[in-house]
Amino acid sequence: MSTAVGEMTNHDHHHHAPSGFTRWLFTTNHKEIGSLYLWFSFIMFLVGGSMAMVIRAELFEPGLQLVDPHFFNQMTTVHGLVMVFGAVMPAFVGLANWMIPLMIGAPDMALPRMNNWSFWILPFAFMILLGSLFMDGGGPAFGWTFYAPLSTTYSTDSTALFVFSVHIMGISSIMGAINVIVTVMNMRAPGMTYMKMPMFVWTWFVTAFLLIAVMPVLACAATMVLTDKYFGTSFFDAAGGGDPVLFQHIFWFFGHPEVYIMILPSFGIVSAIIPAFSRKKLFGYSSMVYATGAIAGLSFLVWAHHMFTTGMPVGAEIFFMYATMLISVPTGVKVFNWVATMWRGSISFETPMLFAMAFVVLFTIGGFSGLMLAITPADFQYHDSYFVVAHFHYVLVSGAVFSIMAAAYYWLPKWTGHMYDEKLGRLHFWCSLISVNVLFFPMHFVGLAGMPRRIPDYALQFADINQIVSYGAFAFGLSQLIFLWVLIKCVRGGEKAPDKPWEGAEGLEWTVPSPAPLHTFETPPEVK
Repeated sequence: MSTAVGEMTNHDHHHHAPSGFTRWLFTTNHKEIGSLYLWFSFIMFLVGGSMAMVIRAELFEPGLQLVDPHFFNQMTTVHGLVMVFGAVMPAFVGLANWMIPLMIGAPDMALPRMNNWSFWILPFAFMILLGSLFMDGGGPAFGWTFYAPLSTTYSTDSTALFVFSVHIMGISSIMGAINVIVTVMNMRAPGMTYMKMPMFVWTWFVTAFLLIAVMPVLACAATMVLTDKYFGTSFFDAAGGGDPVLFQHIFWFFGHPEVYIMILPSFGIVSAIIPAFSRKKLFGYSSMVYATGAIAGLSFLVWAHHMFTTGMPVGAEIFFMYATMLISVPTGVKVFNWVATMWRGSISFETPMLFAMAFVVLFTIGGFSGLMLAITPADFQYHDSYFVVAHFHYVLVSGAVFSIMAAAYYWLPKWTGHMYDEKLGRLHFWCSLISVNVLFFPMHFVGLAGMPRRIPDYALQFADINQIVSYGAFAFGLSQLIFLWVLIKCVRGGEKAPDKPWEGAEGLEWTVPSPAPLHTFETPPEVK
C-alpha cells in the first residue's frame, strides 16, 4: 500500500509541475491563464495597431499612395476584428481570471480545465483570421461588421476562414462567461453576499450574462453568411426572397450588447481604482450595481440605432431614438458617482489614477457624441462618416483600452511582486493622453464636414486634418512601446512591492468593494 501511495504522489508531482512550455500549455491555474490572456491581448493590440498605422499612412494625404483599395479594406476589416475580439475582450477575460477569485475569496475559477481550453483555442482562431490575409484574392475586406451582400455575394473565399475564426472566438467567449458565472455564484467566501462583491466582480458577472445571450446570435449571423455564400441559401439575397437588412438586424442585435460587453468591465475597474486613490468608499455602491443591470437590460432594446438610414418605419425610429437616449441615464449615474467619490477625497495621482480619471473624462466625450448619433434626423447626416469613427474610438480607446491600462498599472504590483517604474508609467500616460486626442478629436470635424469612413481616398479639403490625425496615430502607436518597456521591466524585477502597494488604501483593495473612508462629506474636524 505504501509503495502504491509513494508511486501515486510521485506521479502526481510529475503531473502537476510540468516545466517550460508545457506548464503554460496545460495550466489550470487562474493566475497563469489570466497572464496568458493578458499577454495574448497585448500582442493582438500591437498587431491591430500596426494595421491602423497602415490605414493612417494611406490617409496621411489625399490620393492613393501606399496600398491598393482592396488591401485598405482588408486592413479596416481585420483591424476592427483583431481589436474587438483579440485585444479588448481577451484583456478583460484575463483581468477576470486573475482578480475575480481573489476578490471573492475563491481558490480558483470554478471550471479550470475549460478555462485552459477557452484560452488556447484563441491563438488558433487568430492564426486562421490573419492567415486568410495571405490567400489568393486576399482576406476579408467587407468591414468588421461583415454586412451582406459584401460578405456573401461580393467576397473572396477567405470568408470561410473568417466565419470559422469568428465561431472559435465565440466559443471561447461563451466558455469564459460560463466560468465567471459559475465561479461568482458558487465560490464566494462565506459572508461575501452579492451586495458586498467588488464592483469589478459585479460588472463582469453582468457582462458574462450578456455574452451568453448574444454570442449565439453572432454565430447565427456568421453561419447564415456561410450558407448564403457556399450552400445556395438566400437569407440575405433579395433575389431568393431574402433581405440584406435582415443581416443588419441580426448582427446589431449581437453588436450593440457587444459594445457594452466591452465597456462594463471598464466601469468595474474604474470603480476599484478611483476609491483607492481618493481614499474614500465608492459613492453610491448599490446605485452602481443597479445601473450596471439597467445598462445590460437596455442594451438589448437599442440595436437599430445603427440602422436609422435603412428605411425603417418612423415609429420604430422614434422608439430606438428614445431607448438609446434612455441608456445614457444609468451611464450618467455612474459618471456622477465616480466624480462624487473623488469629491473632497485625499487624491493622489499615480499612473492608475491618471488613466482612470482620463477614462471618466474621455469616455464621457464618447457618450455625448453617442447621444448626438441617437438623434435620428441628425444621424442621417452623421451615418457612415468619420464622426461615427471618432465616437466609438473615444468609447473604445480612451474608454476600454485606457481602463485596461489603468488596471494593469494598478494590479502589476499584485501580479509580479514588483513596483513598476512610476516615471515611465506617467510618461506613457501623458504621451497616450495627448496623442489619443490628437488622433481622434479632429475626426469629429471631418466627419461633420462629410468625410465618409472606410474609404482610402478623400476630397482635398480634408487633407490638413487627416495629416494631424495621422501624426496623432503614429504618436499613440509609439507611446505603447513605452508601455511594453514598463511591463517587461516590472516583470523582470525592480523595487519590491510593499504589502500595501497603494498607501492609504488599507491593503484591502483586492477583496472589498473599496477602501475604508478617510474623508466623508462632513466637515473635517480641523475646519470646525
